[in-house]
Amino acid sequence: MPLIEPNKTAFVFAGGGSLGAIQVGMLRALLAANVQPDFVIGSSVGAINAGYFAGAPNAEGVARLEDIWRTLKRGDVFPFTLENAFGLFRHPGHIVDPGRLRRLIDANLPYASLEEAAIPVHIAATDVHGMAVRLSSGSAIDAILASAAIPGVFPPVEIDGRMLMDGAVATNTPIRLAAELGAARIVVLPTGYACALKEPPKRAIARILHAITLLIAWQLMRDLERLADETHVCIVPTLCPLDVSPYDFSASRYLIERAADNTRKWLEDGGLARRSLPRELAAHRH
Repeated sequence: MPLIEPNKTAFVFAGGGSLGAIQVGMLRALLAANVQPDFVIGSSVGAINAGYFAGAPNAEGVARLEDIWRTLKRGDVFPFTLENAFGLFRHPGHIVDPGRLRRLIDANLPYASLEEAAIPVHIAATDVHGMAVRLSSGSAIDAILASAAIPGVFPPVEIDGRMLMDGAVATNTPIRLAAELGAARIVVLPTGYACALKEPPKRAIARILHAITLLIAWQLMRDLERLADETHVCIVPTLCPLDVSPYDFSASRYLIERAADNTRKWLEDGGLARRSLPRELAAHRH
């Protein structure tokens, strides 16, 4: 892929577990309005969506991604079996075997190396020192798995001698990276968080994922405050109120349709012309 030129549009995909389905609805509405990125960046589950979209950055590709999400089950991503439970004694550093997730990505990703994607794609991960790592070439599957390697849930992934984990730790919504790569307009596709849960998640992984989605929101607020005025950042509005846990994969159809309708209305109201402000992401309750 050629080097990225300045004054481009970047789509930035945040993390958020099963709430990644929301990004598919956003993509559908953005492409219907002829909003196209010159390159994409993804972190955590956003790395999965960004990686797939970069291979088929058109309405047909988004429709296929939607089909994947509509049939996705929790066990396809977070299988927890007796074998996993006994495996904790052999590898106490993580709960879930990433084998199923690797097979899911391998079965659907239309390219092997990041540089083979139809448009430039960059994956954000974190090294053991907490430093953000940008992956722009090499194995696409390894890069995506590294970005999605939630600490304690999935094992870290070794790439070029470095052990890498979830991009959420250092830069879950890597808008500053998009600016450094020359984007003059950054369109952020967040997943939001379950702001209307009636009670805290009960399962360990559900609690971890909920905490990560909160971390994403606060990190995005800080990044918006630090970005230079010349960078135009548009954050596609999240779904609010939202009572779906990021560990619940049964609501994908609902999330996609609601996000598509929400994004369409935002675009019709001139959302892309307005620069997003940090206060729009302030903590709240219902």
